[in-house]
Amino acid sequence: SSGINAEYGGASENHDPHLLYTLSAVQILAMIDRLDSVDRDKVVKFVVNLQQTDGSFWGDEWGEVDTRFTFCAFATLVLLDRLHECDVETGVQFVLQCKNFDGAFGCVPGSESHAGQVFCCVGALSIANKLHLLDIDQLAWWLCERQLPSGGLNGRPEKLPDVCYSWWVLSALKIIG
Repeated sequence: SSGINAEYGGASENHDPHLLYTLSAVQILAMIDRLDSVDRDKVVKFVVNLQQTDGSFWGDEWGEVDTRFTFCAFATLVLLDRLHECDVETGVQFVLQCKNFDGAFGCVPGSESHAGQVFCCVGALSIANKLHLLDIDQLAWWLCERQLPSGGLNGRPEKLPDVCYSWWVLSALKIIG
């Protein structure tokens, strides 16, 4: 079995499908050159049906909205060569609404900037070929400010360093160039 839920098109057989696990399953199958085992139509239908009218994506049928899910949706669809089947422009507009005064991004409009969300938003905008909509200098400054005197990186101001933020911060910087 490919790990893609036969009934819903999401990953995690015998479990409720979720966009996070669906992306992971599609990424793994792409890495081992087994995307041919995926019912692309079902997976695409699952992902596209999670997009809301404001451009956001739910993670699953229960309705949590988060910019992580926009990235997961875009990444899943682009790996399946079907990005065009969602409303990319509305998705991009939702991501841009999550941009804060400091140039970074939160989970939803008005939420605190966070390095993990910055990675997801920058990744989604990169997949959509919309990086030109960013103030790269302001965002790069915010990301560079995550480095603390210890050399470690935090995910948001006034927080302790954590090695996981090295990934989010440095990957986002790499994407924006």
